[in-house]
Amino acid sequence: MKQRGISSFSGKRVWLIGASSGIGEACAQVLIKAGAKVALSSRRVERLNPLAALGDLGQTLVLPLDVTVDSELKNSYQSILSSWDGIDLLLFVSGAYSPLRADNFDINTAEQIIDSNLLGPMRAVALVLPEMLKAHTGHIAIVGSVAGYSGLPKALAYGPSKAAIINFCETLYYDLLPRGISVHMISPGFVATEATAQNDFEMPALISAQEAASEILSGIENGEFDIHFPKRFSRFLKFLRILPYPIYFWIVRRFVKI
Repeated sequence: MKQRGISSFSGKRVWLIGASSGIGEACAQVLIKAGAKVALSSRRVERLNPLAALGDLGQTLVLPLDVTVDSELKNSYQSILSSWDGIDLLLFVSGAYSPLRADNFDINTAEQIIDSNLLGPMRAVALVLPEMLKAHTGHIAIVGSVAGYSGLPKALAYGPSKAAIINFCETLYYDLLPRGISVHMISPGFVATEATAQNDFEMPALISAQEAASEILSGIENGEFDIHFPKRFSRFLKFLRILPYPIYFWIVRRFVKI
């Protein structure tokens, strides 16, 4: 059984969480241009208003929120239900990243990353699932990372949060496919964003946020579960996962110069 895609975004109701910059902003621009109705959410309302202005009257909603605050997510979803009666696609792009290694490991930073990157998507999914299950249709798309494939340097909290997202999406897919709801697990490699600007090392196969948005929306259109890119990098990391640990760690130490 193959899950459904979205043949056209025109008229589709999309809740885009993490829309204020980077991949989320690029996705918002494409979706609005394609005629989708887009509810724009992030903490930075000043970044959302110019995006909303790209759409026609009634095409966009501006719903600022913090994904770690359950009440803000609930209030935003209620606003969408009041305006549009539901959504066709939850696109969760929001995420937190701070480089962490064992010699600077900070539990407070780690907790914030886990709260944003794992519990944030779970909160959003818990909100939208009841209506989607009732309708036997809908799409849930969550941006994880290839950093979730296996342990990598400077990702002592970020990596585990994304590994958990992979497991969450896999289980969602198993449960929801028979119910008519599509799940899209999105694993980008290095994308030029405010987050990756913190990195002080060479980022192989770095792509733009616009390229990432194109990969994501094309994958959703085609009904893909495993949307990973750029392929020349993500396929290499998938291959590393199946190697014995001594070989894996040797390759990482040899090619990751940090």
